[in-house]
Amino acid sequence: MNLQQLRSVREAARRGFNLTEVARALHTSQPGVSRQIRELEQELGFELFVRAGKRLTSLTQAGAVALPVIEGILAGAENLLRVGEEYARQSAGKLSIAATHSQARYALPDAVHDFRRRYPDVQLELHQGSPQQVAEMLLNGEADIGIATEALTEYEPLVTLSCYRWTHSVIVPPRHPLLDDETLTLERVTDYPVITYSPGFSGRMRIDDAFQARGLSPNVVLTAMDADVIKTYVELGLGIGIVASIAFDEERDTRLRAIDAGQLFPVNVTRLAFRRGTFLRSYVYDFIETFASPLTREVVEQAATQTPGIDFQI
Repeated sequence: MNLQQLRSVREAARRGFNLTEVARALHTSQPGVSRQIRELEQELGFELFVRAGKRLTSLTQAGAVALPVIEGILAGAENLLRVGEEYARQSAGKLSIAATHSQARYALPDAVHDFRRRYPDVQLELHQGSPQQVAEMLLNGEADIGIATEALTEYEPLVTLSCYRWTHSVIVPPRHPLLDDETLTLERVTDYPVITYSPGFSGRMRIDDAFQARGLSPNVVLTAMDADVIKTYVELGLGIGIVASIAFDEERDTRLRAIDAGQLFPVNVTRLAFRRGTFLRSYVYDFIETFASPLTREVVEQAATQTPGIDFQI
């Protein structure tokens, strides 16, 4: 039994039993993957996969029981490598961060800048995706930490920590009627076409819930994952935008105006997560604290000991 055999099984399960994709992910050949799986099955004495000819179609009952054990062994091996790197090269290595578009564009830059100054020998990788994709990258080991607003607390294998709270703003072109001195209400917002986030992004669920609670149906004419895209189409006159307040910058967004909508929509929470049981290098703890100063190493380590599925708050 060897780690490459175990990786072949894990990747086959992750990649829909497509051995071509598995071979690409492991930088080997498809026959090589098939051989690794067969040799492991022979050593174990049972089949891990259901087959249709030479094609894998699903896990066997025994394979479904064995897969979490295999994943645990591989996670342990990866942690052991991190321990070695921690003591051999304390200020060098790699840090992979998965984040939504809004977090990567507006929340992370200052932390990344400060971290790079302290750790010039750490290679940073930044991946972007939906909250669900961020969670999957953490679970698959593609990212060390993930940052998103929604969905992370839905995954029990992840340790999640609340970082900061934020609200939405309504953005409009200059001289828009909503810029008068009257109070901004949901009813007034529904008088105009709305451009906002795609479902699952940046508090969109809370936006929808607020309108639904008042029995209102906004005319959402366009949705996007990225606040910059939303602002572009507001500038073109397609409608008014609803974005995270952090996404508006007076110095850059000179052709737009922002109206605070904190009283219209519930407060949102940005969360940071990592896979439970993962050994975090010292510089990872430093990055977390750089991004959210209350999240000291002591706080993060305490959160890692809490019951799975709990959103740890300080």
